[in-house]
Amino acid sequence: MELFTSNDFKVFGLTGFNERMAAIKLQIRPKLASIGEQLAPKLSPLVDTTIYVHVARHARRTVNPPDDTWAAMGANQRGYKQDVHFKVAVSRHCVRFLFEAGPEYYAKPEWVRAWRREFNDVSLALGSVKDLAWFKNEHDEEAASRLKDLAPGDLKKLGEELTRRREGQLVFGRRIDAGDFAGMNAKQVEKFAMETFAPLAPLFQLHDARVLA
Repeated sequence: MELFTSNDFKVFGLTGFNERMAAIKLQIRPKLASIGEQLAPKLSPLVDTTIYVHVARHARRTVNPPDDTWAAMGANQRGYKQDVHFKVAVSRHCVRFLFEAGPEYYAKPEWVRAWRREFNDVSLALGSVKDLAWFKNEHDEEAASRLKDLAPGDLKKLGEELTRRREGQLVFGRRIDAGDFAGMNAKQVEKFAMETFAPLAPLFQLHDARVLA
């Protein structure tokens, strides 16, 4: 597993579009791919399906360079945006390990129905890691709230936001400050990642037809 160094985080301070994009391609993407490929085989047993890695390309960007980039890990070999997925995201000040159901997720209504039905069991898993948090947006470096600090009713409403508006999304996970991450080894990163993703795995499986039946 290739990990980010303190110099890698400085890439997101480069102001020129071409300069930052070139540095992301050269420095960041190979390491995201390495981290994703290391984690994917360990995620697969958690969700009972093969997990594929998709490293962001930012192909539509032509003017403003991205403030973060990521490796998404999901069950669809062709892409990830239309499915629930796990993500390792890196930006100027941190690395985030996330679960996402995004705006383009194809089964929002079915997922929300399962979220309501399974909420009592799912919320117990989410409460098992003290600093697991809710991020208002997938690109936010700072979490909006720790899940432990939310009343059960408020936590339940977060899942229901997926269908309240067209751009609804749900993002849970944990972050590591850039300085702390730069001091970690591969075993420590893997441990942190799996301790984050394990309680989030039931959310990934809510969209499974076997669960929804």
